Formats: sequence, C-alpha cells, structure tokens
Amino acid sequence: MIHIRKGDYGLVEIKLGGDKLIEEGAEILRDLASKIDTKSMSNPSFMMVLCAKAPFTYKRDDDVYVIPITALRP
Repeated sequence: MIHIRKGDYGLVEIKLGGDKLIEEGAEILRDLASKIDTKSMSNPSFMMVLCAKAPFTYKRDDDVYVIPITALRP
C-alpha cells in the first residue's frame, strides 16, 4: 500500500513479469480491493502491478496499471 495524502492510497502488487504473473497480480489487487470496508476508508486511488518485465506502461480494462520497474527511474 502506498499512502498519498489526506487518507488517499494505492494498492501495489510486485511481480517479476510475464502475462500470467501480471494477471495473477491484478486478480490479487481486485480481490483485496473488494475486501476493503468503504464505510471506514475510501476506495484505493489506483491499483498497480509493478513488474520487472513489461514492454511499456499501460492501464488494463479492469483499471489496474501495469508498470515496468524501469519506468520508475529518475
């Protein structure tokens, strides 16, 4: 979990890469998000699979971002 500000947060799953592992990571994030008590806290601002191997950064149809670790360099 990454805290942003004023109670906002994002969920992050780290995977080595490959379509199967990215799909597994997205499924874990969706499952975790479904268990959050939205009466006590807000929905996550974003969900992201951080992976070692992806050709580029993209947003999936289920609103999960896929980000290669190389995109995070300064």
